[in-house]
Amino acid sequence: MSDYETEIATLAGGCFWCLEAVFQQVHGVKRIVSGYCGGHSVDPSYEQVCAETTGHAETVQVTFDPQIITYKDVLGIFFAIHDPTTLNRQGNDVGARYRSVIFYDSPEQEKTGRIAITELDTANVWDSPIVTEVNPLCMFYVAEAYHQDFYLNNKYQPYCQVVITPKLAKFRKDHLGKVSPLTSN
Repeated sequence: MSDYETEIATLAGGCFWCLEAVFQQVHGVKRIVSGYCGGHSVDPSYEQVCAETTGHAETVQVTFDPQIITYKDVLGIFFAIHDPTTLNRQGNDVGARYRSVIFYDSPEQEKTGRIAITELDTANVWDSPIVTEVNPLCMFYVAEAYHQDFYLNNKYQPYCQVVITPKLAKFRKDHLGKVSPLTSN
């Protein structure tokens, strides 16, 4: 047992490989698990989710130490690394499985998520309104083993080189203070 309490943020914002790769860089994040959430099928496979028959979104569960990084800061990173104004799409990734969702597991997480969206919309950070859903956490299904640590295990795969590597470089540049000194990339 560890001497610190952790909290979990469950987020969908496009390809889970991208979210996972960024959050693995964040100081205070202890674990990231890629999976599926928000649909109606029990224990779906990647192929079923890709076929758009399950209703699930590609999702990550980010376990973090709230003494190091707050839930609000986790959401700040989440909104900075994807486009929350595009419905069912992130770049060339199109479909409901790529929708933007905050899955909350407490009234505090729901309130923080809704406030973050209101503040960002009010600040006109994007040219279009945020379409991120704020939904209660339902069953989260862990994705297949080959999806876990995908970027770390496949850095030279074309998708990783073209999409994830530039996203990580931008994240490091824009959020250097939040990058973990223990990151080995």
